[in-house]
Amino acid sequence: MSRRARLAELTSAEARGRLAGRPVILLPMGSLEEQGPHAPMGDFLLAERIALAMAERAASEGTAALVAPVIPFGGADWFGPVPGGIALRPATLAAVIGDVLAALLAHGLDRLLIINGHGGNAGPIEEATRAVRARSATLVPTLHIWRALAAKWPDLSAARGAVGHGADPVWSVALALVPELCRPDLIAGPAPPQAVLGLPVTGFGTVSFEEVELTVPMEIDSIAPTGVFGADPRGGSAEAGARAVAWLAECGARLVAHLAHTGPGECR
Repeated sequence: MSRRARLAELTSAEARGRLAGRPVILLPMGSLEEQGPHAPMGDFLLAERIALAMAERAASEGTAALVAPVIPFGGADWFGPVPGGIALRPATLAAVIGDVLAALLAHGLDRLLIINGHGGNAGPIEEATRAVRARSATLVPTLHIWRALAAKWPDLSAARGAVGHGADPVWSVALALVPELCRPDLIAGPAPPQAVLGLPVTGFGTVSFEEVELTVPMEIDSIAPTGVFGADPRGGSAEAGARAVAWLAECGARLVAHLAHTGPGECR
């Protein structure tokens, strides 16, 4: 039976023993937001399970790794109107990330990897990790899982479908990892976004004027009334999600091993 990979599940005595070996610490992050009417709001659940798959795969191949408690609340962006959604101001989230990293570093845990599952976290992560570098010269890399999967999706999805919000790759991964929380009977296809400033919406926070793209502060109900934008979730499948998780686990385990052998990530 494999050893537990969640740091939160260890006793303090177990933690002292495991952490003395300076394992790679994975910090998963996500959000609690609109994912379409058919998918669980907490994509942080998926980020945590993906981080666990990476850590367990790395451990099975001889590299010590542990998963820190997930940060479940994302940086506030387009999802303010969503009932039940909880987000943090970017400055607040950057401070939380910074405090978590500082606590780990204070205990000599300087082999760190952030596993991010929400686009709105990118700015606060950048701010926090740059501050860590300025203070300690330690580099903390981040794997943006949906960005990585979007680029790989043509190879992972048998349908070779498009990626989009409320659809793949998040939907297929949810079907694979938390099928009991998924409601395919509630799937709604993409609905045309409302015009903003009398201009067509082209993406999250963007509109077009003639041949020029403009950024505009918008909310999800203007961009994607059903929570689905850019792709149809009906093309998703648990099989594609399982392939995606397996690919991330394999790639992530190699990354963990690389970080373990590279050292603390100090600037050179």
